[in-house]
Amino acid sequence: MTSGIGGGSADAAAALRLLCRLWNVAPPPAVLARLAAGLGADVPVCLAGRSSRMAGIGDRLTAAPTLPDCGIILVNPGVAVPTADVFRARQGGWSAPARLPGSWPDASTMAADLQALRNDLEPPAIGLQPVIAQVLAALAGFPGCLMARMSGSGATCLGLFADVGSAKHAAGGLRQPGWWCWAGALRRG
Repeated sequence: MTSGIGGGSADAAAALRLLCRLWNVAPPPAVLARLAAGLGADVPVCLAGRSSRMAGIGDRLTAAPTLPDCGIILVNPGVAVPTADVFRARQGGWSAPARLPGSWPDASTMAADLQALRNDLEPPAIGLQPVIAQVLAALAGFPGCLMARMSGSGATCLGLFADVGSAKHAAGGLRQPGWWCWAGALRRG
């Protein structure tokens, strides 16, 4: 099932690392990055294994701001939203690249900065699978949710919380039949 959180891309990156180890080769990083980009748009960032800003089709990576300690919840309503379908349904231009600080002092500041941005793929994904809007509304309506957004091309959505305990509490209140839900700490990478 498509989820918008890079599961298949992470598997492809792991396979690349494993093949390099198995064959005892160490290609230059630029060569490995080109191979990764040929496998999929999210594979280079998964191969890098650290928080990154992505540009182009995911092949241009730069350092992401340092993330604050906070909680996150991921919710997938159990529907497939193929990336190709989302891109075909998308209309209009792309948002300008975001200007972000080098770091955020806390989750509230980060959420406020990110709230001013948007995921250009969210409207077409919702058009294909309206249940995504229900997930976003449920997340945003939960006390303590600082920001709710769809991840990637969907269908997984995320909610940011000031701490892990608040995110885990929200996960307990958001569970519905057919929805996958996970909560924990936002990993710094």
